[in-house]
Amino acid sequence: MFKLMRRYWTVLWRPSRYFSLGFLTIVGFVAGTLFWGGFNTALELTNTERFCIGCHEMHDNVYQELQGTIHFTNRSGVRAKCSDCHVPHEWTAKMARKMQASKEVWGKIFGTIDTPEKFAEHRLMLAQNEWKRMKANDSLECRNCHEFAYMDFTRQSKRASEAHSKYLASGEKTCIDCHKGIAHRLPDMSGVQ
Repeated sequence: MFKLMRRYWTVLWRPSRYFSLGFLTIVGFVAGTLFWGGFNTALELTNTERFCIGCHEMHDNVYQELQGTIHFTNRSGVRAKCSDCHVPHEWTAKMARKMQASKEVWGKIFGTIDTPEKFAEHRLMLAQNEWKRMKANDSLECRNCHEFAYMDFTRQSKRASEAHSKYLASGEKTCIDCHKGIAHRLPDMSGVQ
């Protein structure tokens, strides 16, 4: 047994002694393609709505709220799913967000937010983290669907038109500054500016 393991280790340590460079290149390419395909498939599965609402914390709380908003049901038939707003589309930013989200899984594993009461208790902190993230990236996820250059100010209310043309156009504010609670109920905001 030890001799067999030692032989395999030798082959793995110096494969060019036993296999041609062409063979190793082809095997490396195929293995890399399989790895990358599997990685991306798993990554995209974690962006599905089914995955996001797979735990009762999300299904019973924020998903229920989303269903009553314009982002879920509207006359155009366009519907935002969780990852449209909570996961950047650009690959590097997506990877960074996925790493942040893996930390959020601890809330599920350790029961930090496993009851409606615990979720409500942590809701403001969770919301503030999301608002901070969206403020830092200039509401990129909003802008994936809502492009300032294509806004028709004549179809907006006077207040919205003024706010968009003044604050959004100048870069003084970003979408999340005014549209907190657009897809989910606001947490208790007492003491929050």
